[in-house]
Parts: sequence; C-alpha cells; structure tokens
Amino acid sequence: MYKRVTLRDTVEVPPEHLADVTPELVKQLLQEKLEGRVDEAVGSVVSVIEVTDVGAGAVVPNEPGVYYEAEFDALTFDPQMQEVVDGEIVEVVSFGAFVGIGPVDGLLHVSQISDEYLAYDEENQQLASRESNRTLGVGDSVRARIVTKSIDERNPRDSKIGLTAKQVGLGKHGWLRAEHEQRTAQAPEPGES
Repeated sequence: MYKRVTLRDTVEVPPEHLADVTPELVKQLLQEKLEGRVDEAVGSVVSVIEVTDVGAGAVVPNEPGVYYEAEFDALTFDPQMQEVVDGEIVEVVSFGAFVGIGPVDGLLHVSQISDEYLAYDEENQQLASRESNRTLGVGDSVRARIVTKSIDERNPRDSKIGLTAKQVGLGKHGWLRAEHEQRTAQAPEPGES
C-alpha cells in the first residue's frame, strides 16, 4: 500500500554547502540517504516529496559537516497481508512468476496461479496450460493477494513477498475479462427466468 507520511530524520550538510542550507538542499540529501531504503515502521521510502521544516544545525566533534534535523513528507510503499495488488510479470521461472508490485517483486508460485497444471515454456518465458490454452508470461498484468511477507531492511531487494491468484477476481487481467464476459453472456436477461 502506498502512503504519504510525515517523517523526521537528520542529514549531514557537507562543509562546501554550509553557506546555502535550503530546504531544496536538505531534500536532495534526504533523497540520497533514504530513497530505496526500508524501514519496518513505514516500509520502503519511494520518494521524498517535500521538506516542511529544517531545524537548527548541530556540530559534532571531529565531523566536518553540520547536522540538521528535518521534517518532510515522503511517499512510502508498505505491502500489507491480504492486500490485493496489481502488478506486471517481470520474470517467469519453472516454479512460478515474479510480479513487480511497487519497488519490490512478489513470487506467484506455480501452485498459486491456477488449479490447472501449468508447464514451464523456457523458450517463450511463460507458463502454459494444455487444458485451457491459458498462458502467463513476462509483461502480463495480474491481480494477486499478498499471503506472506518477510521484509529485509538491510537489503530491500532480498525481501520476500508471497502472492496467490487462486481466488475469485484474481489472476491475469485477460483471464478476468474473459471470465466476466462469459458470466455476463450466461446471465438471464432481466425479466427472464
């Protein structure tokens, strides 16, 4: 889930920039320090949006810069258990598909895609069903539910998010449209029984 949050943090302004400490400079330093990092309390910091307050600077002995505490608004991404997310398949492997959901990828294990047997087609980078001729490949859009998560604060790319698409309303977008059209075509007209 994406959220706009107000945070506080401290940045070191290097000596060459001390003559012109502006909110824009502090924003740039906060972006370099925080964007792409994970904090368990707020999730991944996607973007520092705006610096709303810069406090007085503090000198630390034996440190060349001056430290400023700043209050700022940031866009964060914090996946929640049972949250339904839309994403794009970024990689297909024999055991499933990796789905890009914001700044991280989730794993849609082959057992969580369909009740049908899905064969791995390495040449075409897709999983394919012989029963229904459905395929799932790189670039396909999917809707899935988050069922497990293990966030690694030190290395966000090593975070693990497990997904499922085996529930009603979940799966490849093209499959969902086809199912909707099929249900609509089978539904009786108003007034018919």
